[in-house]
Amino acid sequence: MSNFEETFLTRISDRKAVVAVLGLGYVGLPLALSFADAGFQVLGLDVDENKVRKIGRRESYIGHISDQRLKTSANLFSASSDFQLASEADALIICVPTPLTKEREPDLSYVEGTLGAILPRLRPGQLLSLESTTYPGTTEEVLRPPIEARGLTVGEDFFLVYSPEREDPANPDFQTQTIPKVLGGSTPSSARVGLALYGQVVARMVPVSSTKAAELTKLLENIYRAVNIGLVNELKVVASRMDLDIHEIINAAATKPFGYTPFYPGPGIGGHCIPIDPFYLTWKARAYGVHTRFIELAGEINASMPRYVVDKVSAALNERSKPLRGSKILLLGMAYKKNVEDMRESPSLEVLRLLAESGSQVDYSDPHVPVLPRTRRGDFGLKSVRLTPESLGSYDAVVLLTDHKAFDKPFIQKHAPLVVDTRGAFPVSPGVVKA
Repeated sequence: MSNFEETFLTRISDRKAVVAVLGLGYVGLPLALSFADAGFQVLGLDVDENKVRKIGRRESYIGHISDQRLKTSANLFSASSDFQLASEADALIICVPTPLTKEREPDLSYVEGTLGAILPRLRPGQLLSLESTTYPGTTEEVLRPPIEARGLTVGEDFFLVYSPEREDPANPDFQTQTIPKVLGGSTPSSARVGLALYGQVVARMVPVSSTKAAELTKLLENIYRAVNIGLVNELKVVASRMDLDIHEIINAAATKPFGYTPFYPGPGIGGHCIPIDPFYLTWKARAYGVHTRFIELAGEINASMPRYVVDKVSAALNERSKPLRGSKILLLGMAYKKNVEDMRESPSLEVLRLLAESGSQVDYSDPHVPVLPRTRRGDFGLKSVRLTPESLGSYDAVVLLTDHKAFDKPFIQKHAPLVVDTRGAFPVSPGVVKA
């Protein structure tokens, strides 16, 4: 064991290690608060000055994190946009986005930009951990060479790990501390240091043999969901043609106590992980001469669901002698999942775009998204509509896209002339069309 490793482990056990979290979004902010809760001094670094100011005022910008939670951590958690402060930290944890390019290839610009910002401040004795979802090989091929080019030796005087995030925003059953955490080290000593650090805030650590193994583990988790959602979305189309309710079928199948895990269809897939992560693996697999046909097929099916929903709306209106063009349509839910404000890659935005292009007059209602911001799908300049008997009755169709708990289903069904349900939330009735 090197002196640097011994010193780091001692500082962790004595709660003297300073932890810097780089990127204070849906992953970074809960992680920073978890380390502060465990008694560590935490520095949050983010290029977004608005986030930094809000943390300074102890105001949360994430719905499921309360202001009180930030106030509780006031003595141990601070934020800044000055990345020169990285030199003061013992552990540096990168939690930045990893989107796709327009060509649907990995975009590591946020990771590379963050590394570039802290690289001149790195010093012996530090740990760098990457949590952003990425392709196998990123840690060793993108992060390690620039670090060692500065004269630091990974495994001796510097430690490097990959430990993928596993956040499920607004899920009350799981928090950062209670979700088992996978970690792979660039070297054995890096793994030991990383496990010791995260073990202070996570109940169960899951070590794997390498950073590449940890990177592929994260992709497997999300590809598993993407493929199974694609399967059940395709079965939804089949069931509809057979005049069957796919949710009845799924619930019946779910009574089998072995060999089956229920997945549920919807208007597509959203969030930062599931629509994006599979393409990180398909891109990297091509370098090994492998064509991931199964994964790409699931992606095509999921991407086709917003169009399927629009076709269902059009057919339902036609049954009532109304064309899609010119009809007033209200979309319920812009967030990608229920009870959160996160709209990243939300299929609701694509449904909105398609309906608007078809000539419909489209509005939306979402208690978690009071104003629709500009997105890559367009700037629609819309504000959330308050649900009243009068407002619901004024639309030709109301389309449930995100099943927020705040939506009063009986109230909506009573006052809306037509409900198109993409989530199986409404009982079958003449005024409800399943999509």
